[in-house]
This record gives sequence, structure tokens and C-alpha cells, in this order.
Amino acid sequence: MIDWINGDGPDNDIVLSSRIRLARNIRGIPFPDRLNRQASAGVIDMVKKAVERNSVLAGEFDLTVLKDISPLDARVMIENHLISPALAERQKQSAVFIRKDYRVSIMMNEEDHIRMQVLLPGLQLEQGWDLAGKIDDVLEETIDYAFDESMGYLTACPTNTGTGMRASVMVHLPALVITKQFNKVLQALNQLGLAVRGIYGEGTDIVGNLVQISNQLTLGKSEEHIIENLKGMTREVINKEKQAREILLGNNRIRLEDKACRSYGLLTGARVISSKELMELLSDVRLGVDLGLLSGVDRKALNEIMIESQPAFLQKKAGKQLSDIERDMARSELIRKKLK
Repeated sequence: MIDWINGDGPDNDIVLSSRIRLARNIRGIPFPDRLNRQASAGVIDMVKKAVERNSVLAGEFDLTVLKDISPLDARVMIENHLISPALAERQKQSAVFIRKDYRVSIMMNEEDHIRMQVLLPGLQLEQGWDLAGKIDDVLEETIDYAFDESMGYLTACPTNTGTGMRASVMVHLPALVITKQFNKVLQALNQLGLAVRGIYGEGTDIVGNLVQISNQLTLGKSEEHIIENLKGMTREVINKEKQAREILLGNNRIRLEDKACRSYGLLTGARVISSKELMELLSDVRLGVDLGLLSGVDRKALNEIMIESQPAFLQKKAGKQLSDIERDMARSELIRKKLK
């Protein structure tokens, strides 16, 4: 079970997960875009030896070479937030170490040679950085990173140069959307150097009132400063969302309750549900649960539905390729079972 899906982290009524990602490259080796398959395999072997030389890491991680799995299995890993879409696009030359509790991924030959990711439930940025930093230190014992005294860690994309860190939180902001404050908050975050994207990162749409908030620049900033800034702004967003929820409860409680119950009714009664419709309905139900308007609905079940109802996951479970209508039918069946 992927840890953040349990929904038991701090501030879990608004913050679903926290992620720390570190980008690293190996000195003297061209970036992955310039590598052939033989050189890419050499990078994987170097990281593999670094992990296996450490007795703790060797027992915690499993290696998956992406060329040895199907594109469908790779897509399932994306839907589980274990790897990035960019890693799957390089399937012939990439690999990933995944910790057995699914909290940590070490991707090889994505945009950079190494991308470490720590994913924790709720608002746990400091804890994520602590874990990522320890794993980074272990790899650096045997791998000579591309590092410049004035620039920091050197990366394929200039915006990652410096600490190489991207810290992000996945937040649920339905009340800000309903009260039409979301765009104002979005503009403020952009002006403060933070990026707001869909739940699968850059280039993905915002659906179900779920967004990722992350730092944009790493050069000239320490890891602690990046985390402190993001955490502080996340606290501001949490407070604004809570204030908007209180206003909605005070002015439109019965309408909120009605909307949550109607959406729950559709989820448990519909026979055909698209991905987009599902995310909108889940947002209504999640808000109803968080505000105490719906009882007997488990937040963990909502998170499981969000992941397991994605297209690749449904096809993996069915053991075959499904048409659009077949996926929508399978999705509705899964939802009914989860919420029965």
C-alpha cells in the first residue's frame, strides 16, 4: 500500500501529501539526453552498486528496469506517483529503485542521471527532506556528483541547478474554488516564486480541485530556506481554505450537504463514470467528509479510488486493454465496491 494513500498525515483534511525530489548528475558523464543505451546502462549499474554496498538500503529497495516491464506497468507506476511521466518516456534506458514501503523512489536516466523522490502523507516537508538527505549522503559516498562550488549541483535544466531540490505539496482547495478566491491565491503564489500544477506535475491539468504547489528556483537558496518558504506559504493556503470553508458552512450549509450527498449518490449508483467526472465527485465527497457533513465514508477509501480508478490501473486489473466505455464501467464498479 502506498503510504500517503492512508491519509493519516498532519493537516490531512487539506494536504494529501508532501514530496521532496533531488536532482543529481554524475561528474564526467553527459546528461541523459546525450547518452546511448550502453552509457545509460552504466549509470544504472553505478547507482545499483551504490545502493547494494549499503546494507540498509540494499534490503529496503527493489530495482525495476523499465525496458523489462510493459508500457502499461510503467503507466501504473506513474498513476501511483512512484515515477515521473518523463522517466516512462525514456523506457528503453531508464530504471527505478523503489523502497518497499513506497515512500522513496530513486529514478535513473530521467532528465538527470539520478532523481530521488520522497513522498509522505500530509504536511511533512521537513521529514521528507531528512529522509532524502540521508539517502543522498549514502549515494554520494561512492558516486562523484557533478558539483560546482559557486553554482551548486549541476542539472540538465538550469532551473534545478543549485540545491537540485523540488519540494511540493498536494492540496485540496474546493472552498477557494467555490468562493472564487482560487485565482487570486494562484497569482499570489506565482508572484512569490512558487509554481501551481496538476497532480501529476508539469503539463497536467488541474482537476478535482487538487493542485501541487512547489518551489520554482533552487539556485542561491538552501534546502532549509526552500522548505521553510514552501511550508509557510502552504500554511497560508491552508488557513485561507479553512476560512473559506467556514464561510460556506455559515452561509450554505444545507447546499454543501446536499451537494456532497448527491455526489456520493452518483458515485455509489452510477454505472458509467469518466475520470474527470470522478475527480469532481470525489472532491465534493471529500469536502463533505472533512466538514462533518457525510459520515461513514473513509478518507483512505477516497484516496484509493482516486488512484485505482485511473486508466492504466483499471486495465492492469482487468488483464487486457479496455475501451473508453469499458474503463468507465470498470471504474464505476470499483467505486461501488470501495464505498459499499
